[in-house]
Amino acid sequence: MSSSNESPMEQKLTFRRFEDDDYQWSRPGDSIFEADHSHKCPTYVHRTPPCQGSCPSGEDIRGWLDIVRGIETPPEGMSMQEYAFRRSTDANPFPSMMGRVCPAPCQDGCNRNHVEDFVGINSVEQYIGDSAYDEGFKFECPEQTSGKQVAIIGGGPAGLAGAYQLRRRGHASTVFESQEELGGMMRYGIPGYRTPRSYLDREIERILEMGDIEVRNNTKVGTDVAIEELEKEFDAVLWAVGCQTGRKLPVPNSDAPNCISGVAFLEAFNKGHLQVTANRVICVGGGDTSIDVVSVARRLGNIPSMDEKLRPEHVVGGYVAHDAAMAAAREGANVTLTSLFPKEEMTAAEHEVHDALREGVDIRDGVMPVEVLLDDTGRARALKMAECTIEEGRPSPVEGTEFEIEADLIVSAIGQGGDLSGGLEALDNGRGLIDASKFFEVEGRPGHFVAGDIIRPHLLTTAIGQASIAAEGIDQYLKEAELRKRPKVDVHHFDLLAKLSEAGLDPTPYEIGETRGTCDSDFSVHNYEDRSSQEIITHEKLFLAHFPYQARTLRGESGPDSEAVLGHFEERVIGLNEEEAVAEAGRCMSCGMCFECDNCVVFCPQDAVFRVKKDEHTTGRYVDTDYDRCIGCHICADVCPTGYIDMALGEH
Repeated sequence: MSSSNESPMEQKLTFRRFEDDDYQWSRPGDSIFEADHSHKCPTYVHRTPPCQGSCPSGEDIRGWLDIVRGIETPPEGMSMQEYAFRRSTDANPFPSMMGRVCPAPCQDGCNRNHVEDFVGINSVEQYIGDSAYDEGFKFECPEQTSGKQVAIIGGGPAGLAGAYQLRRRGHASTVFESQEELGGMMRYGIPGYRTPRSYLDREIERILEMGDIEVRNNTKVGTDVAIEELEKEFDAVLWAVGCQTGRKLPVPNSDAPNCISGVAFLEAFNKGHLQVTANRVICVGGGDTSIDVVSVARRLGNIPSMDEKLRPEHVVGGYVAHDAAMAAAREGANVTLTSLFPKEEMTAAEHEVHDALREGVDIRDGVMPVEVLLDDTGRARALKMAECTIEEGRPSPVEGTEFEIEADLIVSAIGQGGDLSGGLEALDNGRGLIDASKFFEVEGRPGHFVAGDIIRPHLLTTAIGQASIAAEGIDQYLKEAELRKRPKVDVHHFDLLAKLSEAGLDPTPYEIGETRGTCDSDFSVHNYEDRSSQEIITHEKLFLAHFPYQARTLRGESGPDSEAVLGHFEERVIGLNEEEAVAEAGRCMSCGMCFECDNCVVFCPQDAVFRVKKDEHTTGRYVDTDYDRCIGCHICADVCPTGYIDMALGEH
């Protein structure tokens, strides 16, 4: 009993299993041969890995990595590449594009970061997508459609992903696209040396080849087609119009003619209208769009004696277009990128920042724009900047630190917004965006759903993930079914029953009657529990000591330096070959799923854990437990590298 003058926080516990420094067994061998008896036995628990939980598309990343590395084998007659492609594209139909340009929040979440470095998920995904391109893989879908027609407004990542997921569910669609070509931001917002057009075109064609997906290009809904017409012609509507307008700098004189948005700059370049830029270019940003702007500006260069009518702002504004022959006379441009945050805290991908520096971009970090300074003609001549501090997300200039950067072109890449003018004002939530429910329905408009940047500008993979959920909601709406509650961990989960079925190991039908236990039954999967829709497994649950140091297999780069950047529009990334992809996939720790390491079999002191018979084995069903032998010592759970084994099930 502790003395009464001690506070509860100062009292020592009266029950302790071990004394301080008492960490050794009293007799050698006790830990193995007698162990720690309990009334719990192992159960095999499937959880979602953090890579997948961090992926806005909800891809089964662990699944297709296990396929590439050879842990999960494909059905007879199917190659590893095709099987991985089909698993990957269950969630995201653009593996080539996402493998190249996604900023990869999955890699930030990867548990391998607690060993040495994340798994190169992007690089393996690119390998899968590029293999599909080389092998001509196509998507599978039902031959017959439901007879329902869905209007999809916007042919970007969200719209195309929506068409893909709807067609897989048997529904036809019509895509309305205001531009000449499909692709949205993948085509018009990202330069072609990052999203090679041959791969982009093929990934779009693969969706259209599914059939019953009509495309109406150069058609702006609200102007060319009224909302009321859509409601009469179609059974449901998916709004995926994206955000194509850039925000102006929030400083005086930012409406000068040579102050433009990063979105407009990149669109003019990607359409081929902008062939050269200005001598002195400043881009204000710090994200991926700003990196694309400055990298393109360095590649385009400038022409010192350019006609005033052909200045970049006139091309970006759509008044003129450059002649491709102008490129022969261009010289290098002086390009500066400014950011509120230090380089290491910029939202752009770290390797993109390094590429920009290598290509000769001057990055001024920790500064903010204060004012656009004008010349006698009203054009911007310089951008007045100041060092800044950031409190609660808001920058404030530091007094006495102001300076000027001379400029011929100022590009704002500080965010994007939607444009719901021209007949779509009824959808506007007052911020140029569309409100969405948790099922991605448009509030107050039955049959209308929404996905992508028009909800909130974010990543391409976010738009694709939202489209998948919206497509599921549309499917339920068309079937007049109640929208199902979304799981806590809302991703594309591994399905053991589907895997057993694929392997011809379906459980037998359940015969209703009195049943006690399932260990000797074939109608259920014994001692397996699926918590993947409720739990993400963390590194604390893994046996990290199992994994030796293994350096990443990096993709090659052909990026130019500052001397060779002018006119360099070849792809910068060199993809992995098969051997490299298999090696990198092999670094995956298969968090939350057995990867057949045999630790539990080898270390069980009672020989209670055993491999299932080969003709009954499949992914997720590799080991079982003989409960007549098990003493509940928990050694198998301790040595399981993937956190797949829990001590549960009560008395044995």
